[in-house]
Amino acid sequence: MGRGLLESRTALVTGAAGGIGLASAARLAEEGAHVFLTGRRKAELEAAAEMIGPAATPVVGDISDVADLDRLYATIAARGTGLDVLFANASVAEFATLEEITEEHFDRLFGINARGTLLTVQKALPLLNDGASVILNGSTNADSGDVAMGVYAASKAATRSFARTWANELKGRGIRVNAVTPGPTDTPGLSGLTPDADAPTGLKQHLATRVPLGRLARPEEIAAAVLFLATDQSSFLTGTSLYADGGMNQI
Repeated sequence: MGRGLLESRTALVTGAAGGIGLASAARLAEEGAHVFLTGRRKAELEAAAEMIGPAATPVVGDISDVADLDRLYATIAARGTGLDVLFANASVAEFATLEEITEEHFDRLFGINARGTLLTVQKALPLLNDGASVILNGSTNADSGDVAMGVYAASKAATRSFARTWANELKGRGIRVNAVTPGPTDTPGLSGLTPDADAPTGLKQHLATRVPLGRLARPEEIAAAVLFLATDQSSFLTGTSLYADGGMNQI
């Protein structure tokens, strides 16, 4: 049972069909927000909204598609309450070493993770209420230099830089911009990184050994960090990155 920390607020979560996005949308709704969910997979997105209940409105779309974003924000605008919380969560990850990187790989990851995040926040500006909270989805990969994650890590480093710059640019409206930086999290997206049916288990076991707490995060644990950044409990935080990584990049 929530404490009403976001009562009468309106929120948007991108990439909300599963994993961290769905867990965060559910947590924001539990605290009283009406949450708009967006993602590319219609069936999964509608199932997510049904799970959350009447406090959720699904809008199918791709954050790298300008027309889809325009349709999304027109839907939010029609509600007439503006936007108090934006969690720009949608992103994709793929393995590729320096020798394996193709133009398609680069364009796909930067097109969604960097360009899509930029467009998501830029097009939200007319709807963002003064004092709103914008949260960007970062990654510990931006700090770690892991093999075969070069393009993904670079796209997440761009996200971290965006948070700093936009926090400075939007401070006059009292809009706070922060990043949440999850460590390895047990999500369908993590499992989908490897095509081999047995590989996800091995990957998760390997990643767990690198986390001081000895395990992967649960999506709900990252959602708790998102909730903190979304509410007035983090009212003096802007331009920062909140690491929810089990100590992975801290110890």
